[in-house]
Amino acid sequence: MGTVFQTYPKERSAFINPEDFTKRDPDFPELCVSTFSKGIIDKFAALDSAEVIGHLYTANGETPVYRIVYKHTPIAFYLSRVGAPACVTGIEEIIALGAKKIVLFGSCGILDQSADHKIIVPTSAVRDEGTSYHYLEASDEVYADRNVVHKITKCLEACGYSCMTGKTWTTDAIYRETKAVIAERKKAGCLCVEMECAAALAVTQFRGIPFAQFLYGADNLDSSEWEPRDLTEYGLSNAEKYLALAFECAAAL
Repeated sequence: MGTVFQTYPKERSAFINPEDFTKRDPDFPELCVSTFSKGIIDKFAALDSAEVIGHLYTANGETPVYRIVYKHTPIAFYLSRVGAPACVTGIEEIIALGAKKIVLFGSCGILDQSADHKIIVPTSAVRDEGTSYHYLEASDEVYADRNVVHKITKCLEACGYSCMTGKTWTTDAIYRETKAVIAERKKAGCLCVEMECAAALAVTQFRGIPFAQFLYGADNLDSSEWEPRDLTEYGLSNAEKYLALAFECAAAL
């Protein structure tokens, strides 16, 4: 922790704030869901009941924000960019638009075989990224709201899906997941590894927004050699299941 991240900015207001450029939409749904797979988003965006209600803007191009009515409840959904800084920028702007509760889901690398083929609901995240330190005081981990974790696990179980709670490892550098670091994170109790959870928890706690995340295993790191498995599909084969589960989780919040 002996880095620049020790110096946490105390000011609530920054020099540039999301509301400076993002106009609040009074009709924006309170519930919002996001994921990292364009294929999953595109499948649901193609439904007749889905409509574009806004856009997020970056140098990578426009990201549409959609609205759908799921079981009589309006829910917004959009594509999150991969990596903590880009993901959090999207969350900041979605909150500025009017989102009050957020569910994020995506794939992860399995570090513990006991979590394989189960949906993982993080209870905490190791902060091996940089973004979270701009929202919360320095610490090794950031913790999820226990009440939210309880609601999400109950919701997933009610939908008939086996889930597991535990710690995830959020890293900025997928190509620096060395064997020594993987062993260290496994020893610390991490079930999986991904790139956004710690930062997403930090920004939503800073903004006072109820937030839930669930993860599904893609590649496997709990072996002598890396197993890509279905990572290249980015969850597309289970698109309907995962996004529908996210809608259920959002309603449960």
